[in-house]
Amino acid sequence: MFRGERLVLDRVSLKMHDGEALLLTGPNGAGKSTLLRTIAGLRRPDGGTMRWDGRAVTDFALHATRLAYLGHLDALKPGLTLAENLALFARHGEADLSAALDHVDLQPLADLPARLLSAGQKRRAAIARVLLARAPLWLLDEPSLGLDAAAIGRLGAVLAAHRAQGGMVIATTHVPLPLPEAATLTLAPPVLSLPDFAA
Repeated sequence: MFRGERLVLDRVSLKMHDGEALLLTGPNGAGKSTLLRTIAGLRRPDGGTMRWDGRAVTDFALHATRLAYLGHLDALKPGLTLAENLALFARHGEADLSAALDHVDLQPLADLPARLLSAGQKRRAAIARVLLARAPLWLLDEPSLGLDAAAIGRLGAVLAAHRAQGGMVIATTHVPLPLPEAATLTLAPPVLSLPDFAA
C-alpha cells in the first residue's frame, strides 16, 4: 500500500475470528491508521484482497454495515446536543441511545451542546457512536486518546462485553489498552530509499 510515493504496507496479512482482538502497534508512519482505513473500506487497497466469511469484499456499502470505525476525529456537530448527535446513529431508538450514554457515563451531559464537551468527553461520545452501530467488527484508531483512568476502565468493560457477544476488535495504540489476550501485529516503519548523488 502506498501513501504518496512511499510504500507503507507490504505483504500484511491478518485473520480474525469471533471474540478476538488485535492490537496494531508500530512507530508513527508505519501505516496503522492506513491499514484501519483500508479495512473500513475508506481507502482501496493497491493490491491483495479483503475477505469476509471467506468471500472477497466487493460491495463496500454492504461491508460498511458490518463495522464501526473510530478515527482521530470525533465527528460531532458543535451546534447539536450530545443526544442529538448520537441520535443520528441510533438504529434502535431512544433506549439504545440511553444505554450507549450510560456505558460511557455521559447520560448527565445528553442535553449539552457538543461544542461545550471536553476532549475526553468527545472521545467517550465517539465510543458511544461505535456502540450504537451494533456492528460485529470494531476498528478503533487510538481509542484511549484523551481518556482518563476511569474512562479507560469503562472502555475496557465495553470492549469485553462486545467480545463476549462474539464481536471483534482491531485497535491501533501507542499505550496499553484494556484488551486482554489480544494478538499483536507490529508494523515496521517504511523504508525510505534516497537517491544516490555522485560526488
